[in-house]
Amino acid sequence: MRSLTDSVANLKGVGPKRVADLATLGIDTVEDLLTYYPTRYNDFTPTDIESAKDKQKITLQGVVVSEPLLVRYGYRRNRLTFRMQVGNEVVVATFFNQPYIKKQIELNQQVTVMGKWDAPRCQVTGNKLLKEKADDRNEYGAVYAVNKHIRQNVLQSFIRQAYEEYANIIPTYLPETIRQRYRLMDRRQMIREIHFPQTQATAKAARRTAAYEEFFLLQLRLQAIRRAHRQEDGDRILYHNDELKEFIGGLPFELTDAQKRVVNEICRDMRQPYQMNRLLQGDVGSGKTIVAAIAVYAAITAGYQATLMAPTEILAGQHAEKLAKIFEGTHVQVALLTGSLTAKQHRELLTAMKRGDVNLIVGTHALIQDGVEYANLGLVITDEQHRFGVNQRQQLREKGEHPDVLAMTATPIPRTLAITNYGEMDVSIIDQLPAGRKPIQTKWLQSNQHAAAIHFLREQLKQGAQAYVVSPLIEESAALDVQNATDLYNQLSADLEPTYKVGLLHGRMGTEEKDEAMRQFKSGELQVLVATTVIEVGVDNPNATVMVIYDADRFGLAQLHQLRGRVGRGDRQSYCLLIADPKTDEGKARMKTMVATDDGFKIAEQDLKLRGSGDVLGKKQSGMPEFKVGDPVADLKMLQIARADAGNLLGMPNWDQVDENQPLVLYLKRHELETHFD
Repeated sequence: MRSLTDSVANLKGVGPKRVADLATLGIDTVEDLLTYYPTRYNDFTPTDIESAKDKQKITLQGVVVSEPLLVRYGYRRNRLTFRMQVGNEVVVATFFNQPYIKKQIELNQQVTVMGKWDAPRCQVTGNKLLKEKADDRNEYGAVYAVNKHIRQNVLQSFIRQAYEEYANIIPTYLPETIRQRYRLMDRRQMIREIHFPQTQATAKAARRTAAYEEFFLLQLRLQAIRRAHRQEDGDRILYHNDELKEFIGGLPFELTDAQKRVVNEICRDMRQPYQMNRLLQGDVGSGKTIVAAIAVYAAITAGYQATLMAPTEILAGQHAEKLAKIFEGTHVQVALLTGSLTAKQHRELLTAMKRGDVNLIVGTHALIQDGVEYANLGLVITDEQHRFGVNQRQQLREKGEHPDVLAMTATPIPRTLAITNYGEMDVSIIDQLPAGRKPIQTKWLQSNQHAAAIHFLREQLKQGAQAYVVSPLIEESAALDVQNATDLYNQLSADLEPTYKVGLLHGRMGTEEKDEAMRQFKSGELQVLVATTVIEVGVDNPNATVMVIYDADRFGLAQLHQLRGRVGRGDRQSYCLLIADPKTDEGKARMKTMVATDDGFKIAEQDLKLRGSGDVLGKKQSGMPEFKVGDPVADLKMLQIARADAGNLLGMPNWDQVDENQPLVLYLKRHELETHFD
């Protein structure tokens, strides 16, 4: 019995080598082949010569009226010419360095030539020749992204064969009511028209259907996860309200209104009989850590353990240190689990965790390794959410009996990405900075103003400030004319020492070296820390008030915003100097945006507009879905509609019993594993 999950090896002409070649394009199954959509189309609609402009790209259809003449000149250079009757005109067609075309040209046969029109000479310089009659092919031809292993015509022939052999088992996922409402095609028609369209209009309609289907299926999966987490199988964390209020009241500062709102949302979820699955968004310095600490304290008052997973040892260590200070004098026992523990320390800590002797465990991905067991895990927190794959988050969630999950990120996520990346989560936003925080003053300087930047830096150091100086590279690269950390370190050491001490921090240093550099900077032994983006997360020094970023146009907006957030963490005025000579309009727009606003959400929206959805968080890190047709930025309205439609369908009583929804039920079952781990 045939299935769309059949290997492409089932197709005629696809042997082991072709299977391997197709795999380089991500094509393993017949369904992969049918949904490998074109990137663009060639329009073969014949051009009217009367209205054709000189040098315009045109398509001419006519009859060959002269034998082709091939003239060779120079090494591997040749010119092929023939005449063709196009309407009432005789046109000369010329092809350069394509001698094999001669065999395809026969007298009195119809051909189609695509190329550049030379109006004064009434001739066309061709780049493509098609022999078929108009009745035998489409006037609008698909063009695919291919590589050195697979040619266009080979891929097209396999797609055509797959369609002809499997068309009758292609299921239609979208319910008829939705298709009628938005005038969408059924899936079989959509796949035919996207690959073999008769006209531009049918290709456009097919792509519109494909885009909606992609959005709808993704949202259906995300919302199915959300509903699964909402089943009544979570632990009700009945925390001690009076104890929690006393803890909050004992903090050395008043929570902002935004923090209070978010704490209430989290606490409300924890008391529910279903598993919390909440994303906590907050700009750098907005106070997410204290909100997480309150949630931890609530879980521990109810007799549960909590765990916090950070992406790096630096950040995990910093969290453990910060939380130990916050919980000083309470019954919260903080432990740090990372890969750098000795075998004995690791063994002792695992025993203590399993016995319940420690109730807050902070760590890296070591927290989800085999052999790590908890006595009574009730709350799981992940920091810098986008740096973990969904697989890792799921592994941590499975360490307990349906623990509540709180994911934190300091990367402001635009609405588009929130819908596509975190559609299965409830979202809490801290959109307010703590009282007394002053906006960071940002200035954009050209590289020829370097001396002014150093003068400003020296003046700030005189007043007791500390500074970060960031470079995009560690060592010199011949390919990029950019400042690098080692050179900058040497240059600034010469400029500022012995009056001010300069340190160096980059990703290739060992853990101990990194820790020592940060310790010296935090203690004030170093006044200037030259670093790569390793300091994007993980260094917290309230006394650092100056951030200088060299070759700032090499960074994305979100990354620049994260780097700038390393300063401005105390009550003193802070500054950010961007040194850049952007060559592109996009580079200039990024610098202007950074100077104009320090609102992370505005910056994220602008970043999305400038760079597109795929690059904002980085697909590999963020798990951002790779849409084949849909563009979540340009098609945001369609995405929102698809999300609402998916939610409405899942909310219908017994929707999965309706006959026309059975393909969707099977789709969700087939993608259940991906729903958890994709």
